[in-house]
Amino acid sequence: MAEEPKDSVRRGRGRRPAVEVREAVLEAAGAMLFESGLTGITFEKVAARAGASKMTLYKWWPSPGALAFEAYFGAVESTLAFADTGDVERDLTAQLHAFVGLLTDPRTGHVIAQLVGAAQSDTALAAALAEHYTHPRRLLAVERLTRAQALGQIHADVDPQVVVDQLWGACYHRLLLPDAALDAAFADALVRNLLRGIRS
Repeated sequence: MAEEPKDSVRRGRGRRPAVEVREAVLEAAGAMLFESGLTGITFEKVAARAGASKMTLYKWWPSPGALAFEAYFGAVESTLAFADTGDVERDLTAQLHAFVGLLTDPRTGHVIAQLVGAAQSDTALAAALAEHYTHPRRLLAVERLTRAQALGQIHADVDPQVVVDQLWGACYHRLLLPDAALDAAFADALVRNLLRGIRS
């Protein structure tokens, strides 16, 4: 008897709903990503672990890298929320602490480094990274800085986009070129040094 495709395993009288299959695939991809890194992610391996059809994965994601990124982002999205307490220094410091903590966590830090590196040659991953991670997170930071400008907390002629590059770009630099410490003290120094130059 021919084996039934894994993502059509019976649930009651029908196949698993697509949303259930997708959740299983993302859960499997996330677990594999944190276990063995990006190099261990293939559609075949993820499909086998999730009990899904490999063709389903090809239909939903343009590359294994794009699938890996979605799984990663789902796991860390809540960690990177950007609060607004009214104190721009406090909020920038808190957000950078959370970001640095993510980058230096043994379970998650090496994964984002691998994703950023792989995005240089995987256009589907690069597009997913930009659409769902880089651009939305940059927008959150720019909006927070813009509100601080409106309150007179930083100079009106400061470019928030450049501030984002100065703060978060410096953290990525130390992640990808690890010849100096990436820690909370570094985050504190970044914010302190920057605000000395842009505070009203």
